[in-house]
Amino acid sequence: MGTWSGEPFGNDVAADFAWELDEQKRWNVVREALREALRSKEPLDADTAAIAIAAAEVVAHGLGRPTQSDAYTESVEGFVSRARKPSGRLVRDAQRAVAVAASTHGELAELWAETDAQTWHDSNARLVSALTSR
Repeated sequence: MGTWSGEPFGNDVAADFAWELDEQKRWNVVREALREALRSKEPLDADTAAIAIAAAEVVAHGLGRPTQSDAYTESVEGFVSRARKPSGRLVRDAQRAVAVAASTHGELAELWAETDAQTWHDSNARLVSALTSR
Protein backbone atom coordinates (compact mmCIF):
# COMPACT_ATOMS: atom_id res chain seq x y z
CA MET A 1 0.00 0.00 0.00
CA GLY A 2 1.45 3.36 -1.04
CA THR A 3 1.23 5.72 1.93
CA TRP A 4 2.25 9.36 2.05
CA SER A 5 0.60 10.54 5.28
CA GLY A 6 -1.26 9.35 8.36
CA GLU A 7 -4.39 11.23 7.31
CA PRO A 8 -7.53 9.28 6.34
CA PHE A 9 -6.91 9.75 2.60
CA GLY A 10 -3.12 9.49 2.86
CA ASN A 11 -2.78 6.18 1.04
CA ASP A 12 -3.58 4.58 -2.31
CA VAL A 13 -6.45 2.42 -1.08
CA ALA A 14 -8.27 5.34 0.53
CA ALA A 15 -7.67 7.56 -2.50
CA ASP A 16 -9.20 4.86 -4.72
CA PHE A 17 -12.18 4.69 -2.34
CA ALA A 18 -12.71 8.45 -2.76
CA TRP A 19 -13.11 7.95 -6.50
CA GLU A 20 -15.97 5.54 -5.82
CA LEU A 21 -17.91 8.52 -4.50
CA ASP A 22 -17.95 10.26 -7.88
CA GLU A 23 -21.54 10.57 -9.08
CA GLN A 24 -22.91 8.97 -5.88
CA LYS A 25 -25.82 10.73 -4.16
CA ARG A 26 -26.50 8.32 -1.30
CA TRP A 27 -24.43 7.01 1.57
CA ASN A 28 -24.55 3.35 0.41
CA VAL A 29 -20.86 3.06 -0.55
CA VAL A 30 -19.79 4.65 2.73
CA ARG A 31 -22.24 2.59 4.77
CA GLU A 32 -21.04 -0.65 3.20
CA ALA A 33 -17.37 0.20 3.84
CA LEU A 34 -18.11 0.86 7.51
CA ARG A 35 -20.22 -2.26 7.89
CA GLU A 36 -17.55 -4.44 6.30
CA ALA A 37 -15.17 -3.36 9.03
CA LEU A 38 -17.78 -3.83 11.74
CA ARG A 39 -18.83 -7.32 10.54
CA SER A 40 -15.35 -8.77 10.69
CA LYS A 41 -14.73 -11.35 13.40
CA GLU A 42 -10.97 -11.25 12.80
CA PRO A 43 -8.53 -8.33 13.03
CA LEU A 44 -8.89 -6.27 9.86
CA ASP A 45 -6.47 -6.47 6.98
CA ALA A 46 -4.76 -3.18 6.12
CA ASP A 47 -6.91 -2.37 3.07
CA THR A 48 -10.25 -2.91 4.83
CA ALA A 49 -9.05 -0.80 7.77
CA ALA A 50 -7.81 2.03 5.52
CA ILE A 51 -11.12 2.11 3.67
CA ALA A 52 -13.08 2.13 6.93
CA ILE A 53 -11.09 5.10 8.21
CA ALA A 54 -11.58 6.90 4.88
CA ALA A 55 -15.33 6.18 5.00
CA ALA A 56 -15.46 7.60 8.52
CA GLU A 57 -13.73 10.74 7.22
CA VAL A 58 -16.46 11.04 4.59
CA VAL A 59 -19.00 11.00 7.43
CA ALA A 60 -17.03 13.73 9.22
CA HIS A 61 -17.16 15.79 6.01
CA GLY A 62 -20.92 15.22 5.91
CA LEU A 63 -21.17 16.63 9.43
CA GLY A 64 -19.16 19.68 8.37
CA ARG A 65 -16.21 18.64 10.55
CA PRO A 66 -13.56 17.25 8.18
CA THR A 67 -10.09 16.45 9.46
CA GLN A 68 -8.56 16.44 5.97
CA SER A 69 -9.36 18.89 3.18
CA ASP A 70 -7.00 18.82 0.22
CA ALA A 71 -6.73 17.52 -3.33
CA TYR A 72 -7.31 13.96 -2.07
CA THR A 73 -10.73 14.88 -0.67
CA GLU A 74 -12.19 16.71 -3.68
CA SER A 75 -14.37 13.69 -4.55
CA VAL A 76 -15.51 13.58 -0.94
CA GLU A 77 -16.51 17.23 -0.97
CA GLY A 78 -18.42 16.74 -4.23
CA PHE A 79 -20.22 13.73 -2.77
CA VAL A 80 -21.16 15.56 0.43
CA SER A 81 -22.62 18.44 -1.59
CA ARG A 82 -24.93 15.92 -3.35
CA ALA A 83 -25.85 13.77 -0.37
CA ARG A 84 -28.00 14.48 2.64
CA LYS A 85 -26.49 14.88 6.08
CA PRO A 86 -25.40 11.48 7.49
CA SER A 87 -27.83 9.79 9.87
CA GLY A 88 -27.08 9.36 13.56
CA ARG A 89 -26.69 5.62 13.00
CA LEU A 90 -24.13 6.20 10.25
CA VAL A 91 -22.17 8.52 12.54
CA ARG A 92 -22.17 5.89 15.30
CA ASP A 93 -21.07 3.23 12.80
CA ALA A 94 -18.24 5.53 11.70
CA GLN A 95 -17.09 6.01 15.29
CA ARG A 96 -17.08 2.26 15.91
CA ALA A 97 -15.40 1.51 12.58
CA VAL A 98 -12.47 3.80 13.38
CA ALA A 99 -11.98 1.99 16.68
CA VAL A 100 -11.98 -1.38 14.92
CA ALA A 101 -9.77 -0.19 12.05
CA ALA A 102 -7.22 1.39 14.39
CA SER A 103 -7.12 -1.58 16.76
CA THR A 104 -3.63 -2.57 17.82
CA HIS A 105 -4.52 -6.13 16.76
CA GLY A 106 -5.08 -5.15 13.12
CA GLU A 107 -2.67 -5.25 10.22
CA LEU A 108 -2.80 -1.49 9.60
CA ALA A 109 -1.70 -0.70 13.16
CA GLU A 110 1.12 -3.22 12.77
CA LEU A 111 2.28 -1.49 9.59
CA TRP A 112 2.18 1.92 11.24
CA ALA A 113 4.11 0.58 14.23
CA GLU A 114 7.02 0.08 11.84
CA THR A 115 7.08 3.79 10.90
CA ASP A 116 5.54 6.93 12.43
CA ALA A 117 2.73 5.42 14.47
CA GLN A 118 2.14 8.58 16.52
CA THR A 119 1.19 10.60 13.44
CA TRP A 120 -1.36 7.95 12.47
CA HIS A 121 -2.75 7.70 16.03
CA ASP A 122 -3.08 11.49 16.23
CA SER A 123 -4.93 11.57 12.90
CA ASN A 124 -7.35 8.88 14.09
CA ALA A 125 -7.90 10.73 17.37
CA ARG A 126 -8.79 13.92 15.45
CA LEU A 127 -11.24 11.91 13.34
CA VAL A 128 -12.91 10.35 16.39
CA SER A 129 -13.17 13.80 17.94
CA ALA A 130 -14.79 15.19 14.78
CA LEU A 131 -17.30 12.35 14.77
CA THR A 132 -18.20 12.75 18.45
CA SER A 133 -18.36 16.57 18.63
CA ARG A 134 -21.78 18.11 18.92
